[in-house]
Amino acid sequence: MEEIKRISRDLVANGAIIDYYKDTMLLPDGKTVKWDLIDHKGAAAVVAVREDGKLIMVRQYRNALERETIEIPAGGLNGRQEPTEDAARRELMEETGYIADKMELLNSIYTTVAFCNEKIDIYLARGLKKQGSQHLDEDEYVNVEAYDLDDLVQMIYEGKIQDSKTICGIMTYAHKYAR
Repeated sequence: MEEIKRISRDLVANGAIIDYYKDTMLLPDGKTVKWDLIDHKGAAAVVAVREDGKLIMVRQYRNALERETIEIPAGGLNGRQEPTEDAARRELMEETGYIADKMELLNSIYTTVAFCNEKIDIYLARGLKKQGSQHLDEDEYVNVEAYDLDDLVQMIYEGKIQDSKTICGIMTYAHKYAR
């Protein structure tokens, strides 16, 4: 494949979670085009499995979809240098009140490769202990729920769970550990 080169990157807007850029790109045929780029600092997510085998999920309203979703606990990094395992542990505690004895990297995903560089590292958390109550951000309203793996997989197949990190985390866990 012939090389594509970036000529320039111009900041269009800074957001609370993302920055939006317009890139001017030089194509192999000599044409220049404008491409959008959403720059994201990264995130971490957790497939949290209790001793009874149930997975800890969070239900929350998502503005982009204008509805509630059921997801694995997750959140953005506190800066690009924060280790994703630290972020995963923090988000698990903040959103659910649980801490984990063991964390293992399950998978890493890029959410929307056509225009966004968001990478999410998805961890498996075991040896869960309820440490206390949630410590949510001031704009977060999260309900904690527990589900059987088979029920979650069925919800994915039925289109009731559509969040990519959640689908990836649950299906990776189901394939690797729950056969």
